[in-house]
Amino acid sequence: MALPQPDSNAQEHSRELTRHIGAAIAAAGGWLPFSRFMELALYAPGLGYYTGGSVKFGASGDFITAPEISPHFARTVATQIAQIMFASQPAVFEAGAGSGALAAELLLELERRCCAPERYAILDLSGELISRQRETLAKRAPHLLARVEWLSRLPETWDGAVIGNELLDALPVELLEWRSEGIFERGVTSDASGNFVWSARPAQGAILEAAESIEVAPPFCSELGLAGSAWIVEWGRRLRQGAILLFDYGFPCREFYHPQRANGTLMCHYRHHAHDDPFWWPGLSDITAHVDFTAVAEAGFTAGLDVLGYTSQAAFLFNCGLTENLGRNDVADSRSYLPQARAVDKLVNPAEMGELFKVIALGRGIAEPLVGFSRGDRLHTL
Repeated sequence: MALPQPDSNAQEHSRELTRHIGAAIAAAGGWLPFSRFMELALYAPGLGYYTGGSVKFGASGDFITAPEISPHFARTVATQIAQIMFASQPAVFEAGAGSGALAAELLLELERRCCAPERYAILDLSGELISRQRETLAKRAPHLLARVEWLSRLPETWDGAVIGNELLDALPVELLEWRSEGIFERGVTSDASGNFVWSARPAQGAILEAAESIEVAPPFCSELGLAGSAWIVEWGRRLRQGAILLFDYGFPCREFYHPQRANGTLMCHYRHHAHDDPFWWPGLSDITAHVDFTAVAEAGFTAGLDVLGYTSQAAFLFNCGLTENLGRNDVADSRSYLPQARAVDKLVNPAEMGELFKVIALGRGIAEPLVGFSRGDRLHTL
């Protein structure tokens, strides 16, 4: 499928980022691990995909996430957030808040239930997205805006709920090749014309150690989410009481490294088109990889966190009362109700987001079982 051609301004922006990454390759001796390339492509200050100012979310962006699909996503997740806050503190931390739609609807729904958080903290690396989040909150929940704060780094300590929707898939990953002659780390170099090309070298250190624990039959290429595991470990140091709730697409380890996925899960998104070339106009496409939820659970356990639940997005939302939330709308008003019902169907339909997207909860000091995992918990599959 042919991709839409970027306009001249977008192309020049990409060329500037390409020069920036090229300089990083030269400074590193001519070779960058793919994880570093991905980090620069997504987060280089002022130039990366998430820091460069273009619209990412919604119909005019590159992809659409659950909070933009339906406000019932946040209204239903509020059930779980309320339980976590009741067991810890009335505070919510959101990592990577996107357009601000999740924050706005969560605040409004929690207020409706008479348990609005005293503090709602957001951490985002994009100035453009922070501005958009402020606008969304000012428009949808202006009377609650004073409770929201934007942080530049993870808090030293935290008590309360932590939520991340499609966060882990956007963290840099290592790319590995299992060959008959050994395990190789895939990296990026530049050719004589300045174009990015693949180059692999034998894996070493922590990357090799982690790769050796994965049983695959060569030839095989896949990702290793060390940055995601490190992010979880950081929360193990900082979370005093509460729970971390993560939504993303992915699989347990044995499914992630299944023979049918011998080419990995790396994917790029541009204007609602999916493609597999991270070198195509760098900075203009999102670059993602599916999540190995077994690795997430193991990182949490190693960091001293309890693994509180793991299930599909559909099961989680039904457990939290999605049907009842949708039922608050007037079924007789078909013009209003049917579009909402169709949007909700995308969240839970196995052919849409219901099965591919999973939810995992990690926590500390939470004694009561979480309602979102009351039925259909799949912890045993990790």
